Amino acid sequence: MAVTSAPAEHRLRRDVSRIGLLFISLGSIIGSGWLFGALTAATLAGPAALISWLLGGAVMILLALVHAELGGMFPVAGGSARFPQYAFGALAGFAGGWFAFLGAVTTAPIEVEAGLQYATNYLPGLTRTAGATPVLTPTGYAAAAALMLLFSIVNVLGVRWLSETNKATVWWKIAVPVLTVVVLMAVSFHPGNFHAGGGFMPFGVKGVLVAVTGGGIIFAYQGFEQAIQVGGETRDPQRNIPFAVIGSMVLGVVLYLALQVAFVAALAPADLAQGWAAVAFTGTGEVFGPFAGLAAALGLGWLAFLLYTDAVISPAGTALLYVGTSARLTYALGRQRHIPRVFARVTGRGTPLVAIGFSFLCGMVIFLPFPGWQQLVGFITSATVLAYASAPLALGALRRQVPDRPRPYRLPAAGVLAPLAFVVASEVILFTGWTVVWKLVVAVLVGVVLLALSRATTPPTERPELNWAAGAWLAPYLAGLAGLSYLGSFDTAAPSTVPVLGLAGPRNLLHSGWDLAAVAVLALAVYWLAMRLRLPDDRVREYTGRSTDEAWDLAGAP
Repeated sequence: MAVTSAPAEHRLRRDVSRIGLLFISLGSIIGSGWLFGALTAATLAGPAALISWLLGGAVMILLALVHAELGGMFPVAGGSARFPQYAFGALAGFAGGWFAFLGAVTTAPIEVEAGLQYATNYLPGLTRTAGATPVLTPTGYAAAAALMLLFSIVNVLGVRWLSETNKATVWWKIAVPVLTVVVLMAVSFHPGNFHAGGGFMPFGVKGVLVAVTGGGIIFAYQGFEQAIQVGGETRDPQRNIPFAVIGSMVLGVVLYLALQVAFVAALAPADLAQGWAAVAFTGTGEVFGPFAGLAAALGLGWLAFLLYTDAVISPAGTALLYVGTSARLTYALGRQRHIPRVFARVTGRGTPLVAIGFSFLCGMVIFLPFPGWQQLVGFITSATVLAYASAPLALGALRRQVPDRPRPYRLPAAGVLAPLAFVVASEVILFTGWTVVWKLVVAVLVGVVLLALSRATTPPTERPELNWAAGAWLAPYLAGLAGLSYLGSFDTAAPSTVPVLGLAGPRNLLHSGWDLAAVAVLALAVYWLAMRLRLPDDRVREYTGRSTDEAWDLAGAP
């Protein structure tokens, strides 16, 4: 397939409708998370997992509102990689894009792994158990490669194919969990479960907070930003993007709360005799999905079969979307010249072919060190939330730099909500614990190496200025998060004698909320610093004045 030359190489087609854009975000939110989140959250927080879902939903809705304003202002593909650059220059832009890419490029493989893990119920040999964790077999790896290739082909065919294919999948993905809630509540509803097994909050406030990340709640809610990433490919993007971002999060919160209520109430009281931490299902339900195991225990074989079928379709639909999203983030990084320009080329169909191929290859590599779902979920959560965290900073700066730019959606009380959003995103990263954060630190260092290699192999006239001064807040923020995570109390692992990054940890020294307070202080200090270091207003106005659509070029970008 021929690749077009400039200036058409920079144009993406606006083929996604308003509902199609909503379904792209909603389809990403309803993935493998709903199949395991209710059980995992309940084992960590008991019935108070409802508070965890509300808390996680509030955090994500706040971040979604921030993204809604930015996405309406700048309807460009790979927006997560571009908003920080508009406000703080190329160094911050690369960091935001790299964090978002890490979260997106690992999500497609994890959803494929989830689908194959559940499919093993009918197709033995796709996964095996290693250390109580299902991992791919060689046959499963081949099946994963075939699925990733199929999703890549759909993305290459064009964003309209992606949108229409996703629409059909999302209707199914909505119908099955809604049916599950209705059937479980009708067949088995035990209100006493909400104060059984140690009471409503058997593990205290700490359990509620740990469940937000460790229970897969933030992971389940991830995906609202998908409308941002393909924002340059929708009609009337200034209105459609805020509608899709906010609408998908509201629907997602309502659905996940209903699922948690149905799960807790449907359990047999005898299942809670040993407490919430011991809740499990025998047979295939324990390995391949708690809702299916619960349905089987209630004698609802037809529902269990439907859930096992959905457990393949829902993750597959989400993987399809994330192949496209990671490709558009790669495209954005190429447009910004942080990686070779070839990644920014698009085909005659308006699709970033090279970027899609790169996402496919990354997915195949990720399967090797992370052959199971459980081995990836914490890393994806931390990387994605770190990407989210750059948006409130960009919003706060752009409110000062371009106050008169049209904003189809305007975040109320942004002077308070933007720094609050930055604080809560930073707290969520703390909740993941040092055993996850140190891996994120390594991934950030890999990104630094790649940026250095890219600049070393790019002619000086084509290198964007990195704006070191405007992005200087990055170093104390990342170092501070790593240090407080190392000292904090949100890691369930015991202190290790095996050094990681030269440290034996985690230390678990900050208790009684001191780690929460320390992260809040760090985030507020970094927010204040970033506002002081932002790019000059006149330069941002000149820069963002060209970013109304995908036809503008980055030559002369700061």
